[in-house]
Amino acid sequence: MTVTLTRAKLVPEFLVADLGLSLRFWVGLIGFRVAYDRPEAGFAYLDLDGAQVMLDERSPASRQWLTGPLETPLGRGINVQIEVAAVEPVLARLEEAGWPLFMAVEDAWYRAGRVEVGQRQFLVQDPDGYLLRLGARLGERRAEVRKP
Repeated sequence: MTVTLTRAKLVPEFLVADLGLSLRFWVGLIGFRVAYDRPEAGFAYLDLDGAQVMLDERSPASRQWLTGPLETPLGRGINVQIEVAAVEPVLARLEEAGWPLFMAVEDAWYRAGRVEVGQRQFLVQDPDGYLLRLGARLGERRAEVRKP
């Protein structure tokens, strides 16, 4: 079977402790699909409507680019924003699984030039502690420009 995939121009690769556990989270709860994988190498390339990530199981025998010691939670200082059509189905799956949220769902508006862009968003950590911000678009509205 040939996989047709338009590759994103920026794809983060996350080192994970247990690929199976990570796939249960990323695929089963968040809603990604496995575009392709190399199970013998502990690797999976995931896609969710064009949002793409790579998962690579940590292994001393593999060639992995480590810049320092890996201590959980991993990915400190970064959150990965993932646009979804609606947050409610993802929230329902997380709640059913008893998976805790890092930040509850909220409607947020961010100024982008002369408009504000809205999204319904929440934050959750994956099994290794990577912080994901899932958001669904609420639209745009005219921005209130504040003078300093």
